[in-house]
Amino acid sequence: MIRRFEALAAALLLGTLLAQPGPAQNPPVTILQIDIENWVQYLEDTNDRSLYATNPNVTPASGPRNFASSLGIADIVAVNGAPAKGTMIRTLRNMNLSTAPNPGQGIGDVPRGALVYDTFEIQTSDGTSVGTIFLSALVTGPRAPGAPLAITQGNFAILGGTGAFLGARGQSGQNVNPQTVGVRVASVMEDPANRRRNGGGKVRWILHLIPMERPEIMLLPSGPAVTHSRDFSLVTIDKPAAQGELITLFMTGLGPTQPGVDPGKPFPASPAAVNSPVSVTVNGKPAEVIGAVGYPGAVNGYQVNIRIPGDVEKGKATLQVSAAWIVGTEVQIRIQ
Repeated sequence: MIRRFEALAAALLLGTLLAQPGPAQNPPVTILQIDIENWVQYLEDTNDRSLYATNPNVTPASGPRNFASSLGIADIVAVNGAPAKGTMIRTLRNMNLSTAPNPGQGIGDVPRGALVYDTFEIQTSDGTSVGTIFLSALVTGPRAPGAPLAITQGNFAILGGTGAFLGARGQSGQNVNPQTVGVRVASVMEDPANRRRNGGGKVRWILHLIPMERPEIMLLPSGPAVTHSRDFSLVTIDKPAAQGELITLFMTGLGPTQPGVDPGKPFPASPAAVNSPVSVTVNGKPAEVIGAVGYPGAVNGYQVNIRIPGDVEKGKATLQVSAAWIVGTEVQIRIQ
């Protein structure tokens, strides 16, 4: 559970912390691996709109030679290996570019199959909304220069996001591996209510995300804003943390909360829980996250309580926080 400051001195300390952002550093790279299943692309292959979404069974598509339009739907099942929920939606227009086209294909200097627009609306495994990422892309064909090597095809630009991904930019693409099952193309006459029963493709997407804001432990002149939870005194060289101890981190950049607040407004008097999954490592080992809330009265100020792993190495220790799979900058504390 989250404990609040009770002493005036502690309240003054919070005011100091909220005025001190962390130092400018090279930010860690954020890579999201988003796994999707049951991906079906519904091809507009009839002009009779009364037949749309009427056939409950698998319905193969019979589209034009080129310039076909379709709408795709898929289930998000994991992010960076952690179970997740949500939906990927794709709008697509074929062009079938080739340097040596067959009749009906487009001629071009780069082989690309289609222009697409994708959205990833991501939830935690319990259905809590985290945020949405919006992309525009050319598929298939080679990945963009400088894109992560795990991307094996596609040239995607991340246009922005909402929720925990507000203002995000970056690049993306598809990872084709032995577990990949290509998208299933169906007629627009197939009923999408049966998509999971009828089955579809299974794909991993790689997103190199550049967030507008990332989780950061705040700094005082004497060091990171990390305290002993029992009395909220600072963790310092002279008063280090202990293995298995409950400590408190004061932070910025953890994103939306429940209940929500308007942008730029302080958090309510009752603690508002952070929407996104929050994780903390100590010397690379996962710490137990007891709670993460927007601190009452603070604007973009958060309190996170964690328990230091009982088997973490003593001495200098590295703390690193991630929220919505976006990684923050490391800070150093001492453990006795």
